[in-house]
Amino acid sequence: MTTSTKSVAKTAKRVDGRRERSRSSRRRIVAAMLELIEGGDPMPSAARVAEEAGVGLRTVFRHFDDMDSLYSEISATIAERVMPIVTAPYAGADWRANLRDLTQRRVRVFEAMLPFRLAANIKRYQSPFLMAEYTRVVRLERELVLRLLPDPVRADRTRAEALIAMLSFQTWRALRRDQALTVEDAGSVLTHMVAALVAAMPER
Repeated sequence: MTTSTKSVAKTAKRVDGRRERSRSSRRRIVAAMLELIEGGDPMPSAARVAEEAGVGLRTVFRHFDDMDSLYSEISATIAERVMPIVTAPYAGADWRANLRDLTQRRVRVFEAMLPFRLAANIKRYQSPFLMAEYTRVVRLERELVLRLLPDPVRADRTRAEALIAMLSFQTWRALRRDQALTVEDAGSVLTHMVAALVAAMPER
């Protein structure tokens, strides 16, 4: 190996090392933000994140310059937790049984996402990524309900829209935060509301 080749190799190694340290720091920052938000701080300061992540404050500020990228990584991490629940196949005998299953899934998913969606709601008007993600998730929640309903039920728009509203994250937030219900009580209320509305819908 020539002197020039060795120099190039050393330079490449240093660059790769810096990149790996940067990626490692970023992973620690994302993990710290997740832990702080989950622990009840919807808007953790850079200083708290730095302390939790074990990195310097300047490192956090450097990564915070690209907040939408960080939000994207946090969103992807949360999606990994909840999408297996969301996408699991339904095994009910009819649409009503599947809707009961979906209601219980919403309880689990919304509770897992609660601190993160509350935090994102604070920031979404300042973040193009979070606003786009909010719109995408609301649309997905709506579609997942509608695809379970037979055509005559979907045609009853008032009841269908009421069902979508009941099974929205906003309803779960109101039950858990505004009304301060426990997870169990909020789940019981949600199940009761959905069952009462479904009972008034046509059979098929």
